[in-house]
Amino acid sequence: MGTLGRAFYTVGFWIRETGQALDRLGCRLQGNLLFHEQVSRHRTLMNVFDKVPVVEKGAFVAPSASITGDVYVGPSSSIWYGCVLRDLGILCLHFYFCLKFKVFYAGDANSISIGAGTNIQDNSLVHVAKSNLGGKVLPTLIGDNVTVGHSAVLHGCTVEDETFVGMGATLLDGVIVEKHAMVAAGALVRQNTRIPAGEVWGGNPAKFLRKLTDDEIAFISQSAINYANLAQAHAAENAKDFDKVEFEKVLRKKFAKHDEVYDSMLGVVRETPPELILPDNDKAPKAS
Repeated sequence: MGTLGRAFYTVGFWIRETGQALDRLGCRLQGNLLFHEQVSRHRTLMNVFDKVPVVEKGAFVAPSASITGDVYVGPSSSIWYGCVLRDLGILCLHFYFCLKFKVFYAGDANSISIGAGTNIQDNSLVHVAKSNLGGKVLPTLIGDNVTVGHSAVLHGCTVEDETFVGMGATLLDGVIVEKHAMVAAGALVRQNTRIPAGEVWGGNPAKFLRKLTDDEIAFISQSAINYANLAQAHAAENAKDFDKVEFEKVLRKKFAKHDEVYDSMLGVVRETPPELILPDNDKAPKAS
């Protein structure tokens, strides 16, 4: 950085410091009327060089999730809070040396693909395999209507349609989970393991436990539908602007003071404002 560059940097630094100091002073003067920022500044989608995430229409990506690089998310899928989907690890260094020494390699298979109606639940990690003992370059492929439980780790593996990966499960490089199979919560599935259709695997290391029942197979599909419906409600809430959020706060405060029993004694019927009505996510018929 030259002399002029250092000068611009120093001026910019002190302008920012002054702005932050003025902001702190203003907050103190406001006292109890202090406004707290509620809009997330987190960058949910981020490209790395020419690798750009693609999220189809109708998919929900939570504001605290991170999707980086060559990642595809299909329609009606949902990526929940705290998830990380990252296709590039040491590839960043690889691209740096390619650019520096003008040496390029074609056919990089590192990518993440998620089908339609799939849910990746909170704090899960999906990554690819660039370097392993087998020397294989493996993408991570997740099919349609798949449920991946909270805090699961999927690394360079293939998960076929309508499968279920339990909470905290880990799928290592080369794992293939066939259609209508289930990985139990907390399981560690070793490299290059194939889990056949209709089976439950669990443990550390994971091994065959039993066959899935027809009800359990039906539950896998229903779980994906339930999360797709729930994602619509979260997407609608996250799409609201600041004025809408503040308006609903006022409505909730106003209607929270009314007791239904007291209203019924007075013969008063109060209707909930349309702004406070969430979509009906319960599609199952109620028992009589």
